[in-house]
Amino acid sequence: MIGNSSIEDFYQKATAKLPEGITREIGHFNIFETEKLFEQNSGARMMPYSRRAYYKISLIKGKNRAEYADKVIDIHESALLFATPRIPYHWLPQDDNQSGFFCIFTADFLAKNKAGIVLDDLPIFQPGELPIFQLTQEETDELEYIFRKMYKEMGTDYVYKYDLIRNLVMELIHYGQKLQPASALHVAQSASDRISSLFIELLERQFPLESPQQRLNLRTAKDYADTLAVHVNHLNKVLKETFGRTTTEIIRTRVIQEAKILLKQTDWNISEISFTLGFDDLAHFSNSFKKQTSFTPLAFRS
Repeated sequence: MIGNSSIEDFYQKATAKLPEGITREIGHFNIFETEKLFEQNSGARMMPYSRRAYYKISLIKGKNRAEYADKVIDIHESALLFATPRIPYHWLPQDDNQSGFFCIFTADFLAKNKAGIVLDDLPIFQPGELPIFQLTQEETDELEYIFRKMYKEMGTDYVYKYDLIRNLVMELIHYGQKLQPASALHVAQSASDRISSLFIELLERQFPLESPQQRLNLRTAKDYADTLAVHVNHLNKVLKETFGRTTTEIIRTRVIQEAKILLKQTDWNISEISFTLGFDDLAHFSNSFKKQTSFTPLAFRS
């Protein structure tokens, strides 16, 4: 099932101990060695598909598969992964030879008054990006050195250790951003760029849908245009110029992506999925899904 996962949920599920004194800090941070902290209760070696209530940066060494929205990425040796509370992913180890590190932290840990940045404004955490990077051996070694410094620092009683760790987390973030293509690092300057970025962010914030009673808040091009305070024709023109697709086409594609996830990852019946995705009736949903995928929802699920 898809669901939110809080810091407390993480520690309970992993049977990991909350570090002494960490709750007195503003925000939360911790770091783990991957091979020591798989699902200890179940023995499972996978991360469930969910939108977590914390940020996560992982150095993963081993053969793995990442599922991010409707994309699948096969990792053969090692990779750097950036996860945000807004965007779900599914990470499936493909063998038992897994190692590396990962750190988790809340937005408060890197608050602007402490780190000088707003996390969700950084290119690496933008909706629509694919923040998974396959690494060379040299890159893996460099990143492992940073993670080991954080891991070692967590074991000290140095009074300013979290200030030092913040700097190391920012070093990881900048390392990842340098791995992105130059185009992905472009900071939107024009009004059209800003509208496009805000539209994608609004679209991604609608997902995941976490119960059959929940329904999409924004369903039509006009809904998005009204929220962005622009005319629907202007929004359509901007998105067509930026992405080569109309507003309605982009929304429809993303809704069908979510339909695929719900059909595969939940036990909700098809009528519930149709409702939560904003369709007025089951026939409309089935026809739209088949038009986009060549399968009926039932055939796709089976």
